[in-house]
Amino acid sequence: MLEYNPLACLPSSEELPDSDDTPVDNELQDLIPGLLKALLAMAWPERMDWFFGVDMGIYYDPDLPAIVPDGFLSLGVERFYDENLRPSYVLWEEKKLPLFILEVVSKTYRGEYSTKKAEYARLGILYYVVYNPFRRRKPRLEVYKLVNNVYELHDGNPVWLPEIGLGIGIERGTYLGIPREWMYWYNQQGQRFLTPEEDKKLAQQEAQQAQQEVQVLRERLRSLGVDPDSLT
Repeated sequence: MLEYNPLACLPSSEELPDSDDTPVDNELQDLIPGLLKALLAMAWPERMDWFFGVDMGIYYDPDLPAIVPDGFLSLGVERFYDENLRPSYVLWEEKKLPLFILEVVSKTYRGEYSTKKAEYARLGILYYVVYNPFRRRKPRLEVYKLVNNVYELHDGNPVWLPEIGLGIGIERGTYLGIPREWMYWYNQQGQRFLTPEEDKKLAQQEAQQAQQEVQVLRERLRSLGVDPDSLT
C-alpha cells in the first residue's frame, strides 16, 4: 500500500520564483547583508550547517508569495546543495525556520516597523534586526527577540545572540573601500570579526613585522661577529 506524502504535492525551490523582482532603492540593502555573509564564511570556515541568504525569497506557504528580507540566517541546514546553489529558501524542504532576519530601511518605509515585524513574529522568527541608516536621534540598530510570541527590543551595541553564538552590532569601518558605519558579527568578548580586506591587511602587517624582526636579529648577530647566513 502506498503511503501518502503531502510534501510530494508541493512545488520545489526550482519551480518557485527566486525573488519578488522588487529593485532595492538603497545600495546598503545589498552591501550590509553581503558583508555579514562574508564575515560568517570567515568566522565559520569549517562549518557546513548554516546558510545566509541575501535578498532571497523565503517560502512558507505554497499558496502565498515569498517574503524577501534583505538578509537571513538559518542554522542546522546544508550550507550548499550543489554547484547551482539555492534558488530560494523553501520551508517545507528545509524544515528549519531562519533564526535571524535583517531588514535595512530605505528612505521609503516598507513596513519594517509594522507589517513585516508582525509577519516575522507570526512565523516565529527568533531574532528580527532592523537597521535604519537615516535615523539621527533614535537608535539606528534595533535587535528584537521573540518572547512569548511578542518581539522585545534588546539594548546594547553589540547585542549577544546566544542561540547563534555571535553578537551583532554596528561601528564605523571600511568595507569595499567605503568608510562608513557597517554592521558586523562579534565574538562573546565583544570583539568584531575583521572584514576580508582587514584580515588581508593584518596578515600583510604581521608578515612585514616578522620580516623586520628577522632583519633586526640578523644585524645583532653581525654585531657579535656571527654571519647569520652561516647558520642556515
